[in-house]
Amino acid sequence: MPLTPKPSRLSYLEFPAFIALYLLFDWATYIDPLYGLNITPWNPDPALGLVFWLRHGWRAALPWLLALIGGELLVRGMPAGWTVSLLSSLWLAAGYGLLGAALRRRFGDGGVFDSRDRLFQWLLIVVVGTLVNDIGYITVLSAAGLIPAGQWGEAVLRFGIGDVVGVLVSMPLIWMLSSPSGRQRLKATVWRAETLAYLGLAICVLYMVFGTIATSEFKHFYFLFLPVIWAAFRQGLFGTALMVFVLQAGIGALVKWNHAVNIAVHELQMLDAVLALVGFSIGIAVDELRKVASELKQTLRLAAAGEMAAALAHELNQPLTALGAYGKACEFLLERGESGEVLKGAIQRMIAESGRAADVVRRLRDFFRTGAMKLEAVDAGQLVSGISQQFFGQMREHGVELKVGEIPPLAILADRLQLELVLRNLLANALEAVQERPAGARRITLSAQRLDGKRRPGQAPLRGGCLQLSVEDSGTGVSAALAARLFEPFVSSKASGLGLGLVLSRAIMEAHGGSLWAEVGEHGIFRLALPLARPLEQDGEHYAA
Repeated sequence: MPLTPKPSRLSYLEFPAFIALYLLFDWATYIDPLYGLNITPWNPDPALGLVFWLRHGWRAALPWLLALIGGELLVRGMPAGWTVSLLSSLWLAAGYGLLGAALRRRFGDGGVFDSRDRLFQWLLIVVVGTLVNDIGYITVLSAAGLIPAGQWGEAVLRFGIGDVVGVLVSMPLIWMLSSPSGRQRLKATVWRAETLAYLGLAICVLYMVFGTIATSEFKHFYFLFLPVIWAAFRQGLFGTALMVFVLQAGIGALVKWNHAVNIAVHELQMLDAVLALVGFSIGIAVDELRKVASELKQTLRLAAAGEMAAALAHELNQPLTALGAYGKACEFLLERGESGEVLKGAIQRMIAESGRAADVVRRLRDFFRTGAMKLEAVDAGQLVSGISQQFFGQMREHGVELKVGEIPPLAILADRLQLELVLRNLLANALEAVQERPAGARRITLSAQRLDGKRRPGQAPLRGGCLQLSVEDSGTGVSAALAARLFEPFVSSKASGLGLGLVLSRAIMEAHGGSLWAEVGEHGIFRLALPLARPLEQDGEHYAA
């Protein structure tokens, strides 16, 4: 028979701790009560109860009922008498319990404030649930003769606003504090000097707006948006939750200490509710953007790893082939008994090729990790020839004609491995594009020319001119709409493409001071432009950017 784990000592203390904290909230916010009843403009204690319900379900019903009765007895002195107080407390406990059950059913015990959709679903459930509960509660008090005739609507409005605002402003922060993970994230988010700065700004704004709260008439209330928006943009929902709770507590304290009972407190609470909603919306949007940026960064990292693997496969092919050939030569020489200069030369070549392979791995790794480049004078003809040789066999296999135009004798200052990666990506894209064409109509042209003007329309000209390389194919081409978004992540003209190769390629080109773009047309045209290397000496052996 399985043993049921015994509750920890902390779980036994949760219920009396909840009741005590609930009574403390009730006492601290018992401000401007209507007819001396539990009808105040700000009721954060239901927010505490709802979080408790989300954590414990129906087990929270009895502690919540006891807390409601305790509030009537200890905070308000039982103004409605025992019978009405018990009936009204039972009604509130049942109503709040159904609201908590609806929230628990929709969100479970987590993920209430994970997105804007969930935020507004939570808001809708809270508003509808509290208003239905409040109508029943005020009706019970009205039937008992505690609400003057004709004042039922005002009482419903006052109590409804108090509940909605209290839950809206307080529940997010209480929810964060109710779990170890939430407390840890809250601490990591707001435990910094910047938090003290915007809290200090909030105190200053509160003093400026409500320094003479009885006569302020809320005409400077909009200044309160400053610290809320600061917290939302910098620290997301967690910073916003702390900020709006501090502002609400500050407003409540000023009203209570100044005995400002003649101001329209319920109007002030509505303004604060709007302030909280704006802050929460911005905070969640900021959190969502950061999450997407993090996921995008991870995806780009994986894409970079894929590009690196492809680049390594091409770049290591030649030195590994050479190593194999020299290894066989050494084996042959040893069988012949050769131990002189010929064997020594073959071994030295093997060492040189292994060093070349290691250099390829190191340079590509450094680029994909940090963007580091090894600039050298790269002959344009050799660059194009080397890349095209890698694709001739593959092109013949798919019935594609690869034509390489005349390359001018120019040098560019660049990282050869990185430029080869860009050209390889463009040629691979072109090869896939022309495969949709019938046999005999599959053509790819790789050409180059010197430009003494702008590297591309809309950009400033490069001093000393530039080399423009073009990859044209007989595929379907790029539309104007696609060209405008083609270099954004996850945008691709290929059904199976991720749309990340062109993003990385453009990043490489821009790191070299060049550019990469697609032209709109009936067939595919991609062009890249790089600044030419300027010879420092007459023999042309040394170059500068």
